[in-house]
Amino acid sequence: MTTMTEASVREFKMPDVGEGLTEAEILKWYVQPGDTVTDGQVVCEVETAKAAVELPIPYDGVVRELHFPEGTTVDVGTSIIAVDVGGGAAPAPEAPAEPAEEPQPQGRQPVLVGYGVAASSTKRRPRKGQEAPVQQASAALQSELNGHSAPVTPAPAATPVQQRPLAKPPVRKLAKDLGVDLATVTPTGPDGIITREDIHAAVAPVTAPEPVAPTPAAAPAAAAPTYDTARETRIPVKGVRKATAAAMVGSAFTAPHVTEFVTVDVTRTMKLVEELKQDKEFADLRVNPLLLISKALLVAIRRNPDINASWDEANQEIVVKHYVNLGIAAATPRGLIVPNIKDAHDKTLPQLSAALGELVATAREGKTSPSAMQGGTITITNVGVFGVDTGTPILNPGESAILAIGAIKLQPWVHKGKVKPRQVTTLALSFDHRLVDGELGSKVLADVAAILEQPKRLITWA
Repeated sequence: MTTMTEASVREFKMPDVGEGLTEAEILKWYVQPGDTVTDGQVVCEVETAKAAVELPIPYDGVVRELHFPEGTTVDVGTSIIAVDVGGGAAPAPEAPAEPAEEPQPQGRQPVLVGYGVAASSTKRRPRKGQEAPVQQASAALQSELNGHSAPVTPAPAATPVQQRPLAKPPVRKLAKDLGVDLATVTPTGPDGIITREDIHAAVAPVTAPEPVAPTPAAAPAAAAPTYDTARETRIPVKGVRKATAAAMVGSAFTAPHVTEFVTVDVTRTMKLVEELKQDKEFADLRVNPLLLISKALLVAIRRNPDINASWDEANQEIVVKHYVNLGIAAATPRGLIVPNIKDAHDKTLPQLSAALGELVATAREGKTSPSAMQGGTITITNVGVFGVDTGTPILNPGESAILAIGAIKLQPWVHKGKVKPRQVTTLALSFDHRLVDGELGSKVLADVAAILEQPKRLITWA
């Protein structure tokens, strides 16, 4: 029989593909048992609490087993796939057959290669504890030869030597890895050899007895709840949605939220958007109101740097960040995610436009990496794309502020003493009142509004 050597099998464990993640769901397997894989080849796609991630295998070999089916949530550190890195299956060592002309001595037990002793007439030195009986027998014999009758002390009964359990080296290694004492295993192989199946049977949990159905005289058990599947759909809470729910609940009940609102005439900003779309420097780039609002927030942060901070509960400190990783909330089929643009404060307007376009496209494709969602310092959420006037956004954990953009609509507005139709929107800024007081929050919101009313301030204030 041909089997795979245990030494050649590598177990690939679910890695922590994010920061402190504890589990991930297997979305799709790209390989099956028997497939050949190479170092760096993607073998599966998993969904963490932050994103969908493709996992590459770190070695060459042949897939031996997939430990979990698609749709299973697996803890980080649990083996998910076994790969034979020894170049395929290899024959396991077998015990050599005994030649017919050299039968086993009477009472001799068969042994495996590398275990036990060969049948030979080699003289062995008596073990400790056997010297006294030998000396006594020798003394008695000498006494009889001399014609004397000397009492002979009976030798103590020999203690039976426990035979070493019979098992092949790979099976012994398996038992060691699983913490199984071979002496406690019941062998089922030929000649009393312990097999792999015997080891697995020894560690298998004892099956609990089936519950006995209550007799008619017993109290009836509570009926399991039933649901109208034709009128209800139940969606398991996991992955991104589960993480978002936990983070929002934690944020809402940890940081004291304050939200301020301002309604702004953004007519000039909308005109600037149209002008930039015609600018050669922005060819093939994404130009929209979000771009200019993002730049306005970055300028407001430069003028009011204390808004870009976090609260360190353990050390009771306010940590002011001298960089801005600008988070942009994005709705995806898997739920709301907030990737961020690293070092957004250092980017020019065209660079910021390119980064926004890449961020949105990657999020829609479900390819946002966990690293892109780590380290955010402040966030923008654009609820206006859904036609919503504004909202009271909840802070992302570890951040001090989040700006919500409402829908931009044509409304009657007093402009230069006359009522005219103008492009108007409402902004909402939520902030952590532990480290951002009303004055600081108001200054930031007012600066953003002033820039959107007069976009030329992007030049003079930047």
